[in-house]
Amino acid sequence: MADSAVIANLRAVIRQAASDAEAYFLELRKSVAERVAPGGKVDRKKIDEEQRATHGLAWVLTYVETLKETANWADRIADEGKFGEIEQLLTQILFGEYLYQLGGGLPMTQLEIVRPSDMTANPAVIQKLGTPAILTLITRGNTAAARMAAAKFIRGFLESQKASVEYTGLEETLEQIRDQFRKFGKEVVEPHAHQWHMDDVLIPDAVVKQMGELGVFGLTIPEEFGGLGLGKTAMCVVSEELSRAYIGVGSLGTRSEIAAELLLNGGTRAQQEKYLPGIASGEILPTAVFTEPNTGSDLGSLRTRATRDGDKWKITGAKTWITHAARADLMTVLARSIPNTSNFSGLSMFICEKPRGTDDNPFPAKGMTGGEIEVLGYRGMKEYELGFDGFEAPIENLLGEVEGMGFKHLMTTFEGARIQTAARAIGVAQCAFELGLKYTLDRSQFGRQIFDFPRSSDKLVMMAAELVGVRQLTYFSARQKDAGKRCDLEAGLAKMLAARIAWSAADNALQVHGGNGFALEYQISRVLCDARILNIFEGAGEVQAMVIARRTIDEFIGAKN
Repeated sequence: MADSAVIANLRAVIRQAASDAEAYFLELRKSVAERVAPGGKVDRKKIDEEQRATHGLAWVLTYVETLKETANWADRIADEGKFGEIEQLLTQILFGEYLYQLGGGLPMTQLEIVRPSDMTANPAVIQKLGTPAILTLITRGNTAAARMAAAKFIRGFLESQKASVEYTGLEETLEQIRDQFRKFGKEVVEPHAHQWHMDDVLIPDAVVKQMGELGVFGLTIPEEFGGLGLGKTAMCVVSEELSRAYIGVGSLGTRSEIAAELLLNGGTRAQQEKYLPGIASGEILPTAVFTEPNTGSDLGSLRTRATRDGDKWKITGAKTWITHAARADLMTVLARSIPNTSNFSGLSMFICEKPRGTDDNPFPAKGMTGGEIEVLGYRGMKEYELGFDGFEAPIENLLGEVEGMGFKHLMTTFEGARIQTAARAIGVAQCAFELGLKYTLDRSQFGRQIFDFPRSSDKLVMMAAELVGVRQLTYFSARQKDAGKRCDLEAGLAKMLAARIAWSAADNALQVHGGNGFALEYQISRVLCDARILNIFEGAGEVQAMVIARRTIDEFIGAKN
């Protein structure tokens, strides 16, 4: 371990530093709450006015939870004798960098750096970042010597096929699942992914069929309905490995996950028995039809309406950014079924069957039209605008056969969807890391591999270090979900950080490619395009930060009262 004379016991230091960082967050939260809830109740206008402070608080919490889960991971694998030199190096680098950013400036985006002074004017709060453990890691954690030592290990990652470090801390069964899907990704997906992207075509049906046979679409569906009955942690591993090969393939299961969660949490037994087995096998491909033009995250203003007409519902309205809509067999449609409402209370969820489209006739359903939205990346399923004009669904296909529950049903899917999005982002970041590493080892300049130049290897070392932290944060949110605990906060933290890391990794991997990275023939150009969407869908980063901040401030006020 680099600087071993100073950091004599890394595990003890990082554990203490994570605890100290949490103490800083708790005091910082108090200061922010005083700004936006001066009377003990959140003022919505002040929340908006103080976005820099509130969103900054959300990012501080994200870093704190990442450091805590990384420290917990270090303890777990150390007990197994697996906290080796590369694990130690990447851990101290991550801690050194994140702790420094907490005090010196934390990047919410490339242009928005939040500092303690943006969130508090109380010097006593800021001084909480001056503990011996934090200062030790700030000064001796992310050093040139540590990065150079880590770079020596990273050279061998491509040959060994390691996912940044060898020990993720997951049980053996999950690592066997990882190996299975890594093999599928390398053999079936990677050789063709870039051409699929360049041709802007749907992922071939044969690949989708293989995924169904492997159980991708029924991972978390109970065995009684034909699924594998696994948890969200297994879903993370599968999503990560498939997205490592190509995000389009890694995202094919997302809509199945959403539809299954809707049915399992809100559907009648008859609805579950009718649709879940087909979803689990891949025979039924669902799509989620929620977003509308000009509504974005403001689902309370949704305008698509569903009207009762005898034994049918008739749906009329416009939807947009609907992924995989043409090839889907089933739509979960959010619509306003209760007239004279203008908020969440009037929304209902509908299970709508449709015929699978073809290239010549993508939307053959009566009362439904659609058009493709051309996009930079994330192309393997295609995006569509949809129009409904009296589109019919049987009366029994109202989810749960109860009106006004649509928004509540939708909320039940957000935890799982955001956990999976975090896992997809990890896969994209891992892919970028590997492409960047391979290029820096293959490419020589001035008689040396460009990996040997510190500003090349430093980028890759930091990618690897951030991957260590965000993996543990994501796995923790999945374990919380598997344990039946509320995890919307944890899922939001993981998604927000993973999206930023994926974009940073792709951007920096393209940078080490130089001019070649800007050429469409190089895979990193695709990965850059794919990475950009991650900070937008499943809750844009700004909305996610607002939700996280509001949740943690509400918790503080509730505890205080």
